[in-house]
This record gives sequence, C-alpha cells and structure tokens, in this order.
Amino acid sequence: MNRINNYKSLKLLLLLPAMAVLSLAFYGCDLDEDPARSQLAVLPYENLAELELGVTGAYDRMWAALRMTTAWASAWGGDDLTTHRASNKADFREYDKRSVTTGNARTQGTWNGLFSAIRAANTVLENAAETNLPEQAEQDRLVGEAFFIRAYCYHHLIRVFEELPIITSTTPDFEITLATREEVFSQIESDYQSAESMLPVSSNLGATRPNSGSAKAFLARLYMDWAGYPTNDTGKYTEAASMAKQVIDNASSHGFALVPDMATLYTLAGAANTEGVYTLSHCQPCGRGNRKTGKLGLPGDLGGWQESFAEIRFFEDMPENYRKEVTYHTDVPVNAAGNRAVANPADAASILSWTEFKDQQNPIFAKITGPWEDDIFNGFQNSRADYIMRYAEVLLIYAEASGRSSSVTDDAWEALNMVRRRSEGLPVGQADASVDLTSGDIAELAYTEKKWELAGEYQRWYDLVRMQRVDEALSDRNPRVSIGTVFDADGNAVPTPLTEASNPITGSLGTDNYFAPIPPDELEQLPGLMGN
Repeated sequence: MNRINNYKSLKLLLLLPAMAVLSLAFYGCDLDEDPARSQLAVLPYENLAELELGVTGAYDRMWAALRMTTAWASAWGGDDLTTHRASNKADFREYDKRSVTTGNARTQGTWNGLFSAIRAANTVLENAAETNLPEQAEQDRLVGEAFFIRAYCYHHLIRVFEELPIITSTTPDFEITLATREEVFSQIESDYQSAESMLPVSSNLGATRPNSGSAKAFLARLYMDWAGYPTNDTGKYTEAASMAKQVIDNASSHGFALVPDMATLYTLAGAANTEGVYTLSHCQPCGRGNRKTGKLGLPGDLGGWQESFAEIRFFEDMPENYRKEVTYHTDVPVNAAGNRAVANPADAASILSWTEFKDQQNPIFAKITGPWEDDIFNGFQNSRADYIMRYAEVLLIYAEASGRSSSVTDDAWEALNMVRRRSEGLPVGQADASVDLTSGDIAELAYTEKKWELAGEYQRWYDLVRMQRVDEALSDRNPRVSIGTVFDADGNAVPTPLTEASNPITGSLGTDNYFAPIPPDELEQLPGLMGN
C-alpha cells in the first residue's frame, strides 16, 4: 500500500512536469498536446498556443483539486457544517469531531491535488520567463493567470497546514524543508501581486478567468489571514482594508457587483454573475462536472450521499430573514413512497420536514443541493459554477478590516449595510433605517455578518482559526430548541427534543489542533518536511 501511495506523493510531483491537457469548460476551445514540447521542463514557448496549452494544464490541475469536497474537508471543522455520524464519511467526520488522524485520505488528497497544480504553474512560469511573444498583452494575461493559480493553491494549502515547503522551481529538491508561515504568506503575496500587475482589468462574467480585481480581492483575504492567528501581524488589517477598498472603488470596471436577489446565486442559470470574484466553471456534459454540490447534501432517506449537512445549532442561531430562507431547505417535496425528493414541488405527494428524517436529522443546505426545480440533487455531479470568492466577501472584508485597523469610514458602514439589506430581501443600494447600522463595533458586526452570509460555503472554519475562536464556537454547539422525531418499532413518530450535535467533539479545541498534519507519505519521502 505504501508503494502505491508513494506514487501520489510530493516526491513524484517533484519529478513530473505538470502539463496535463484537457479541454476546460471555461476555455471554450480544444487544444491539442504536443508531447515533444509539453513534457519538457524548461523551453521558451514558441507561440501563444503553446503558452495557452501550458496554462490550460495548470487550470486543469487546479480544477481537479477543487471540483470535489476533498480539498475542502477542513471546512467541516466549522460550526456551520456537519456530516453523517456513520457511513463512509470518516474523513469528513474526523474534521467535524476535531480528531483528524495522520492517515486521513482527504488530507492527502488536498496536498496532492494542490501541489500538482502548483507544479503545473511552475512549469509555465519557468518556460514563460524566457519567452517573448509578439502578442505581449495576451502573454501577460496568461502568465498572470499562472501566477494566480500558484498563489491561490498555496493560499488554500496554508489555511489547512500550518507550514509548507515553498516550491517555485521545476528542479527537484529532495532536501527541501518547511518554510515559515510568514515566508509562505510572502510568497503568496508576491504571486498575487504579479498576477494583479499582468491580468486585465476585467475578464468574463463571473470571472472564471481572474482579472486584476480578482487578484486584489484575494490579496485582501490573504492579509486577513496574515493578520490573524498564528502570525497575528495585525498591521496587515490596514493592507486588507486598502486592498478591498481598491476592488470596491473599481468594481464596475472589474465587472463586480452584488446580485439583487441572493436566491439566484445558487441556481444553474444564475451561477455565472457579477458577484463571482473568482468562479470555478463546470460542465457536466463535457465530463467536467461539479461534485461539490448536488445529492451529497441530501440525507440517505432521500437517496442522498449524506455528506454535507447543516449544523443544527448554527441553523437555530441564524437570524430569521430572507437569507436564511435561501440558505436552507427545511422542508422537502417528496414522492408517494416518501423516499425521493421531487424537482417540481407541485408534483409532491407530501412535504417532509428535516425533523422527520429517519436516518439523521439535520437541515439541508439549499446552497449545496440547489433549488428543487434545478434537479441537481439527483445527481453526483452537475454544471453549476462554484464560487471561490464572492463580492459580498470583499465588502465584508473591507468593513471588518476597517474596524480592526481603526480606519472606519462611512464607506465601510455602507459596505456592511449593502450585505445586510440584501439579507432581508431589500434593494442593496438603497438606505433603509430598519436594517442599516452606523454605530457599534463594525469589526465584530462584519465578522458575524460574514458568518451568516457564507454559511455552507466551506469558509467558516478559516475565520474561526484566524480569530482564534474555535473553542468559543464549538464548545457549545448542541441544539437548543429544535424538536426532532423518534420512530418506535411500529414506525410511529414521537416528537423528541434534539439535544446533541450529530457528531460531538472528541478532539482538542485548542490551537494545537487547528491545522492538519502533513501526510505521512510526504514525511517518509521528504524527511526535511518533518521540521524541528
């Protein structure tokens, strides 16, 4: 088994130039691989098609790493998500219970997938360094995209692991050691900055190819992480606020804006929109489907994969407003047998409440299953685009960072209030005294608003870590008011209070347990990663 796993290790990645070739849905064209060139490590590109081929390979590696829930397994540590208490969800359950083992396959998959994309980007960047094509603007855009891919993959990894090796060359280094967290942040910052300087101001609707505003938005997110635990460089809050404000001030040029109706964000037809700061595109008919949404959000009672459920206590605490209606399905239209959801609620034989599920009683994230009418809940993959960052997050970063850097302005309050208005189903750009805030601790108000706004989007855990609030959030997550159902031997329903989380915490909630262990196969192959 070790020999098989070792083929997936970083050591193997050090030996393989990552130039996989597949047609990407967001490219809209077919590119044929020339093995004689694409597998050579460092050769200047002879034409734009070759450069585009290389970037296609890097995109493909990143898409493959992010299309499923594997790379997001750490997000189950958040107080918004939970999983099935048994079945085959052990890897997710370990994160949910804060008892992650060194052999967690999702941890290994996260490492392998994202480092594969990093290696692909490195190949592009080394080849492009010696390339001077007549189409300079197009060359800059493509190289900027490679910088963005490498930056994002490292950024995602450093949110999962406390320390990482920095690999920016295609030359194997089997003596490589771990860099400090600050060094990794600096490398990510440099790559995002390079991307920002080379990418165009705007790209396409939903930014499935990043633009300069996308790079600035991710820089803002990076500075928030940098300012928080464990680096605690609070001066970065100023940079986060500044970067987010630049994106906001130029939002129209970048093509960014909040969509008026939050419900459209999670539909097949509406997922490509102005709110996507960077969006992962999917195409099921092309064999490149989204496997992070759909039936994995349904319980086994209804033929679901019972992977991504909503935590009951979080659901109970969420303010009752339009956003909550958009976020959750509390009732399911079912067929006559009561064992499948139906796409047209008008055709339902009955309506089943989440409190009446027989296998496990947790609310359903509508963000994950989609609206019933889209019928993505019946399949294990679909074509819905997936937000890696939404413009709403940029607004909330600006509001929170302004507060934490003592630089609060009317614009910061407006950024917060735009998100709050939409949560109530109100016009985002129209002041409304019933929801608008103009005083109080804006940093904490924005932090909490982000909690609700991004619920079920695999982001909450990282905010708990950076603010060092894991213990506070998870030490008391038992349901308070929900009434579930117990079924007796005859199948009769007996209303019964729900009093425990589906997966009680068994591991440490301390800072010693915030980050995932580096997979043991990597330590065996590259002992320098063991650290001190």
